[in-house]
Amino acid sequence: MAGSAEEAPAAASPVASPRDGVTEETASPAARSRGFWLLGEDKSVHKALGGGKTADVLLWKDTKTSAAVVGGATILWLLFEVVEYHLLTLASHVMIATLTILFLWSNATVFIKKSPPDVPEVQISEELAVNIALALRADINKALVLLRELALGHDLMKFLGVNLKQPLLCYSFY
Repeated sequence: MAGSAEEAPAAASPVASPRDGVTEETASPAARSRGFWLLGEDKSVHKALGGGKTADVLLWKDTKTSAAVVGGATILWLLFEVVEYHLLTLASHVMIATLTILFLWSNATVFIKKSPPDVPEVQISEELAVNIALALRADINKALVLLRELALGHDLMKFLGVNLKQPLLCYSFY
């Protein structure tokens, strides 16, 4: 009889907290290992999010990276929504700044006796350039044929469709 009481695990036993004197309920080991129930599997939230660096950032385990992500997103939101900065302008300014820094660094290496930046040489193969040109040529020819048909007045419905959709395209970018 005494043995059966010892065999049954206690579901929760009160434990006194030494700091505040309040008793807490501690869960049994089976209840603690339960984890997060997602789509019929017993997983932790970390594993459900992929278990890698992304999960660490999303769960704020890597606080510096998480803060950098939130700060970067906030800066982008401020630039695009509040200041009304445009993506093309931003990309253009970033490229100009990068080119300026690399130019100054390359010329300053003489004075500070450091090695110049290692900028790789990038080239497009002739085959790739020809394929791009052929694809663009076909699309440009289709557009020119459409514009010619519209100008000659062969198809009234195409003319009306283009003229009604053109303002929508122009104003959708603002």
